[in-house]
Amino acid sequence: MFQRRQVLRFLAGTAAAVQLPARAFAYDYPARMVRVMVTTAPGGTSDIVTRLTARFLESSLGQTFLVENRPGAGGNLAADVVYRAPPDGYTLLSISKGNVLANLLYDNLSFDFMRDFVPVAGIANGNLTMLMHPSVPVKTLPEFLAYARANPTKINYSTPGNGSDPHLCSELLKMMTGIQMTHVPYRGGALALTDLIAGNVQVMFSNLPVGEYIRAGKLVGLGVTGLKPSPEFPELRPIAETVPGYEVDVWFAYAAHKDVPPDVVETLNRQMKTALADPKIMAGLVPLNAAPLVVTPAELGRIFAAEVEKWGKVIKFAKIKPE
Repeated sequence: MFQRRQVLRFLAGTAAAVQLPARAFAYDYPARMVRVMVTTAPGGTSDIVTRLTARFLESSLGQTFLVENRPGAGGNLAADVVYRAPPDGYTLLSISKGNVLANLLYDNLSFDFMRDFVPVAGIANGNLTMLMHPSVPVKTLPEFLAYARANPTKINYSTPGNGSDPHLCSELLKMMTGIQMTHVPYRGGALALTDLIAGNVQVMFSNLPVGEYIRAGKLVGLGVTGLKPSPEFPELRPIAETVPGYEVDVWFAYAAHKDVPPDVVETLNRQMKTALADPKIMAGLVPLNAAPLVVTPAELGRIFAAEVEKWGKVIKFAKIKPE
């Protein structure tokens, strides 16, 4: 379990790392192919934003950034690959909130994320849309909550896996409203969405491109997890208007082994800032209801620590553990 002192130690280490002088041997970084481990299956949001930015890094740095999908164990399979690889910056990890919370969810991991990884650069942040299959006999979020209370065994919700953003969004809604829903985890967001469209589950939180399905009536949008309406569908209002205090943002970022040279981290962070200002990348984030997340490693480290503080309470309340 994370303790408060671990969070404070992580922040102190992050601040110190970004202040260290650059090492001469890393000035030619990257001198060969860089592997980027993605914690989810192909087709999910994390996979999409990673490939989008990896292509830019290839062009700007003149080396291949090979994206490899290693789904499973809540993102820990991919994280373990990076943890065990040489800490030279040639094996990176593309992460989301679940990775930061890994040691709250899983026992006996080979690593402690907040101790053994360092933040590198942000990719994107945004929020999720609460989606419902039209077979559920309601149209609005208040109606859905009333239906769920009256039918506590009829709502199944899909997610990309334990500890993922959609999972945490769902459990927070349950905690704040008292409704019951049954979790059905999948090995990736694309698979979870496919089963929602097929009607095999009733609800899902997602930031995958789903506009065509909403317009075609194959899915019903109930609300968004942020505090502003959906840019694509202004009628999709913040869930907080129905459930005061409900707010969840999602983010994607790059991390690396804690012993990666600080100047390699600085090189990657600087290149990502340039990438996130590129019009093509900004346009690619729009269908995902996301915006560029431009932060320093230290700022990203503070985001990590804040997530541990917030979601530790939800994980404990919901007794979230691997299934």
